[in-house]
Amino acid sequence: MRKLSYFVSDVHLGLRLPEAPERERRFVSFLRSIPVEETEALYMLGDIWDFWYEYRDVVPKGFAQVFAALLDLMDAGVKVYFVEGNHDQWSYGYFEELGMICPKEQPFYTEIAGKRFCMGHGDLLGPVKPKYRCIQWMFHNKLFRILFSMLHPRIGMGWGKSWSRQSRTAKPVPRYQYNGESEPLWKWCKACGRPVDFFVFGHYHTPWDVPVGDARLLVLSDWRSPNWLVFNAEDGSMSFVTE
Repeated sequence: MRKLSYFVSDVHLGLRLPEAPERERRFVSFLRSIPVEETEALYMLGDIWDFWYEYRDVVPKGFAQVFAALLDLMDAGVKVYFVEGNHDQWSYGYFEELGMICPKEQPFYTEIAGKRFCMGHGDLLGPVKPKYRCIQWMFHNKLFRILFSMLHPRIGMGWGKSWSRQSRTAKPVPRYQYNGESEPLWKWCKACGRPVDFFVFGHYHTPWDVPVGDARLLVLSDWRSPNWLVFNAEDGSMSFVTE
């Protein structure tokens, strides 16, 4: 019986830091550890890559072991979902070509073994700082994407990786602190207006597991310490696993 579903976010593969090869090795180890006979799906909820951009005929080099592990999962019958994050939102069909399922609407809703899920990356839900929303609007703008695609891949990828690295290393950033019922994401979940048992998101790089009425809001941490969520359809349980 395929009773398990896995959820992971914010691995930031390819991050230009000394720890990057070890982070990738640990992620591959996690993928290889998934029991395929018991697993229904793997949900990757954004920022799996620290920067990802697909040109029409060019995709980023590297990550061969990651893709090999993902293909093995799919070949064994595990459904692999990929949801765009704010660092890897420029995917235009390559992941679908590999066999992944890539919902374009965020958040997206689904049902697993009678439990109702709402999930996504989570960065644009609720009140968002105007500067960040403006940047994301620009990144989603069709004209901007066309102009960026005209850059030679060496220039485009070099700029993108530098921007991505600078966005997290320009100054020390403390881990995000959950703000209780004043938390914008919690407020968004509370006002969702649809029946949900589990809200599952990433982006904040800090793990949360808090009630929202009769539902649970679960936020995955980043992979400074490898972590993931496992849902067991047999008993309806959802639990964090930390390596």
